Amino acid sequence: MSAIDDPRRLPERTEVVVIGGGIVGVCTALLLAEKGVPVVLCEKGRIAGEQSSRNWGWIRKAGRDPRELQLMIESAAMWRDIAGRLGEDIGYGIRGISYLAETEEELAKHEDWLDACQGFDHGSRLLSPQETDDLLKRNDRQFAGALYTASDASAEPGLAVPAMARLATRCGATIVENCAVRSVERSGGKVRAVVTEQGEIACQTVVLAGGVWSRTFLENLGLGLPQLAIKSSVMRTTAGPEVTAGALGATGASLRRRIDGGYTIARSGAAEFQIVPAAFRHLRAFLPVLAERWRIMKLRVGPEFFGPLGHHRWKADEISPFEQVRVMDPTPDRKLLQNVLASAKQLHPRLEGVEIAETWGGLIDVMPDEVPVIDEPAGWDGLVIATGLSGHGFGIGPGVARLVVQHIGGKAPMVDMAPFALSRFSRRGKA
Repeated sequence: MSAIDDPRRLPERTEVVVIGGGIVGVCTALLLAEKGVPVVLCEKGRIAGEQSSRNWGWIRKAGRDPRELQLMIESAAMWRDIAGRLGEDIGYGIRGISYLAETEEELAKHEDWLDACQGFDHGSRLLSPQETDDLLKRNDRQFAGALYTASDASAEPGLAVPAMARLATRCGATIVENCAVRSVERSGGKVRAVVTEQGEIACQTVVLAGGVWSRTFLENLGLGLPQLAIKSSVMRTTAGPEVTAGALGATGASLRRRIDGGYTIARSGAAEFQIVPAAFRHLRAFLPVLAERWRIMKLRVGPEFFGPLGHHRWKADEISPFEQVRVMDPTPDRKLLQNVLASAKQLHPRLEGVEIAETWGGLIDVMPDEVPVIDEPAGWDGLVIATGLSGHGFGIGPGVARLVVQHIGGKAPMVDMAPFALSRFSRRGKA
């Protein structure tokens, strides 16, 4: 989908240019357009071509880092509002999300989260073994309990973000697909334009919502960002009986009932950490994440080291990595997914007859503390970074976009922005 069919009609001037057509970029364009602010969104490939259509589809407050929980609460309300205005079925529904605990130790971790998040209106509570059985419509007491949030929601990622983009264009945003932004030009420390593969667009503000590509883009400007890519593998199954209407998390397998009657299934934390040059620069910052997940995370040194997310420099009049790879489509770990499906069937016997219908991989833009960056780097007045959503972006994306728009407009932020500052990392500034 593109609001511009003829590249020669690319606007010469606008107020805001958004780089990236994922959920944060699209929602930013939508909110700006609704306020009457001229905005152009440039997407190097297609809208929601990468992680914004490859995630699990959860819109959750449960289990959030306390630093981003209030932002997620605000974002959940935005989801209800936006979904009601799309005029399209995106599979959105408040169906509840449950984190199942097979052991008392797992249940204690959920209790610790509740203790840490007292004072937030998240609506989560612990379920007893009997209540968990009732939720799952079974009576075998397999689970010690669950962390249950009745107000959590879900939607179909492949439908939601493109529908939001269509709403944004109806509100006046200009969205251009297959148009990579190569660089940002500034004068006296102030943004003045972006250079795209189709020409220059003069602007006052640039929002970088480039997901895993954000670090590569910023490094070319001489800015450092401790963000790395982690590959996640996900499957879609054939149709099967309903276990529960909402989503279910568990150590072995997490799943969400789809509107086509199948399930989206994956394993939390089981991912592939791809070694690129930036991994060596930021390794110390990421050691806690690796240490926590070392049993289920693979380290891989392969062609990615020299690939588009590796070490690159280019000029504004040269072809960029974003044009060389329009849509990142990593190969899923099919052996892992076979194991995950077996775990899902063991946890939920009603799934015994389902089979894998489709598999895919996605690259998650991860920060060392797994909390986003929403900030304007020093010396770059008008460049707003909104990235590093660390696998939580589908749910929190609208809230991140609202913070960005409030910052651009000089409005008081709806939540404290300090936890999202780039300066919280010791390695910053020049790459």
